[in-house]
Amino acid sequence: MKARVSLCGIFLLVALPLGAGGRLSMRVSPSLSFAPANLYVRAMIEADRANRGVEIVAESSDFYRASEIELAGDRAPLTTTFEFRSLPPGTYQVRATLLGHGRETRAWVQSQAIVVGGDRR
Repeated sequence: MKARVSLCGIFLLVALPLGAGGRLSMRVSPSLSFAPANLYVRAMIEADRANRGVEIVAESSDFYRASEIELAGDRAPLTTTFEFRSLPPGTYQVRATLLGHGRETRAWVQSQAIVVGGDRR
């Protein structure tokens, strides 16, 4: 039990705005959960005519899942929510990438989520 409490304290992380420049931010919830886990990712995107898509990736050493949606430039919703269901145990790097014309990267952010395996006693 102490190990689980320690994990909660160590791994509660927020999204890191790496290279986003304010165009894109992200929230990942929960940041710590038990397998099989549902992971919710909320991407907040600044309105801009050049926005053409957003890709969300959840990746661990043994698992990869991605989702992408098209955006209608400055008419797109400011918030988009993604759900990744039944994720197995692992440390996940969660990335959101804002795409422009020709799929060039306009901005990206990254966060981490931990999915802990269940006890097998």
